[in-house]
Amino acid sequence: MEILREIEPTRRLVRSWRGRGLSVGVVPTMGFLHDGHASLIRRSIAENDRTLVTIFVNPTQFGPGEDLDKYPRDFARDELLCRSLGVSAIFSPEPQVMYPEGFLTRVEVPGLSEALCGKSRPTHFQGVCAVVLKLLHITEPHRAYFGLKDAQQFIIISRMAADLNLDVSLVPCPIVREPDGLAMSSRNAYLSPGERRAALVLSRALGEAKELLAKGERSALMVVARLEAVVAEVPMASLDYAEAVDAQTLQPVDSIEGRTLIAMAVYFGRTRLIDNFIYEPS
Repeated sequence: MEILREIEPTRRLVRSWRGRGLSVGVVPTMGFLHDGHASLIRRSIAENDRTLVTIFVNPTQFGPGEDLDKYPRDFARDELLCRSLGVSAIFSPEPQVMYPEGFLTRVEVPGLSEALCGKSRPTHFQGVCAVVLKLLHITEPHRAYFGLKDAQQFIIISRMAADLNLDVSLVPCPIVREPDGLAMSSRNAYLSPGERRAALVLSRALGEAKELLAKGERSALMVVARLEAVVAEVPMASLDYAEAVDAQTLQPVDSIEGRTLIAMAVYFGRTRLIDNFIYEPS
């Protein structure tokens, strides 16, 4: 397994693979890898001849006062995991490599980026789009793998890729959960024991929303009200948002009839966690 820190050696390696007719998968991450990341890596390895994992804590997707400086990092552990899974290479650049002096360009997907998480993190998806676009250009994969815990992110990246005619297949992968239901996230490491127990309200609330839908409820107002009520029962939980939106446009819906994203974000102390599911009409 090769470890790469610079752009041009990474391009040369990937182009050498492609020149030999090998398929390439990339798994973009911010490191501190967990079993959710491992599931993406395993899928890429199963579907491609070579898999490259990117590890880069992207400063441009963090707003003022967010957790850039304390975001968990453990490259040695990440390297061991990648080696054990059979990853072909890691690309882990320093910020000045990705954003050299004089970097000015912004990448925006208006209309999608202002919804849901974009309301409380107004510059977040600009940073996400810029770094993902750069990583896809640098690594030139046939396929790129993303977890659906960040469903809004995947929808936005898919729109960007379609609009800009990127020659890559974007592969959505299911949310991976802890045995008790909490969606795996690097930020789970921030939680105190009490906050960790309280965080189970996310999957519990979404489970109750699924039950409502299974019983025939189609009012978005009623489904969102259930999400809000379940969160309100937990003193350590503070709701950022709970919404039902069209899974393509991210616009709020009144009636849950078509493909609908049911999403929520909740604070536990200073830690903000997200979770969701996509309702698929039968």
